[in-house]
Amino acid sequence: MRFIPNAITLLNLFFGSLAAIFAVLNHLEWAALCFMAGVICDFLDGLLARKLNVQSELGVQLDSLADMVTSGLVPGLVMCQLLGMAMDGGWNSESFFVTAFEGDQWLENWIPFSGLLITLASGFRLAKFNIDENQVSSFTGLPTPANALWILSLPLILYYNGSEFTNEVILNPWVLLILTLLSSYLLNSSLQLFALKFKNTSFKENGVKYIFLIISAVLLLTLQFLAVPLIIACYVVMSLLQGRKAD
Repeated sequence: MRFIPNAITLLNLFFGSLAAIFAVLNHLEWAALCFMAGVICDFLDGLLARKLNVQSELGVQLDSLADMVTSGLVPGLVMCQLLGMAMDGGWNSESFFVTAFEGDQWLENWIPFSGLLITLASGFRLAKFNIDENQVSSFTGLPTPANALWILSLPLILYYNGSEFTNEVILNPWVLLILTLLSSYLLNSSLQLFALKFKNTSFKENGVKYIFLIISAVLLLTLQFLAVPLIIACYVVMSLLQGRKAD
C-alpha cells in the first residue's frame, strides 16, 4: 500500500511532462487537459497518503518535484507562447519556440522568454513551502496549482470564450507582462490565503470556504473558462477579508 500514493505522484509528473511537451508545441488546449489530469493526481496522492497513513519524506519531496513540472514549468511555457503570439500580432498556431530566433528583432525575440519568470517564482515558492511548517490550515502566497490554473485558463478563454475584446486584452503584450509579474509576486507574497480543507461541516467555522465554493460554481456555470481568473481574484480578496476580520 505504501507505493500507491507515490505511484499517483509519478502520474502527476507524467501528465505534467506531457503538458510541457504540448505547451512547447503550442497545443495549449492539450497542455491544459494534461495539466488538469496532473492536478487531480496531485490531490489524490496526498489524500491517499493520509487515508492509508503512509506519509513519508520521500513522498513529500517527490510531490514537490512533480509540482515543479506540472504547476511550475508548464504555466511558464504557456505564458511564453502567449507572449510570442502577442509580439507577433495575435493568435496563431505556430510555436514561438520554433521561430524564436528567426529574423533580426533581438528584443522582440527575447521578450516572450520573460514568461519563464513564472517558472522561477514557482520553484522558489515550492522550496519555501518545503521548509515552512506553518502552511497547514492556510497558505502564505498563492499555491502553485491555483496560479497555474489561472495562467492556463487564458488560452482556453481564447479558444472557448473569445471575443474581439477578450482577445485584444489577453494578447496584449503589456497585459501579459503585467500578469507575469503579478503571478510571480502572488506566488511568493506574504498574503495569508485560506486552504480548502475541512475539519468538520460546520458553517460557522467554514462559512468563507462554503461561500467561495458557491460563488466559484456560479461563475463557472455562467462564464465558463472566463470565470477562472475571477475565481482566483475572489479567492485572494476573500482571504484578505477573512484575515482582517480575524485581526
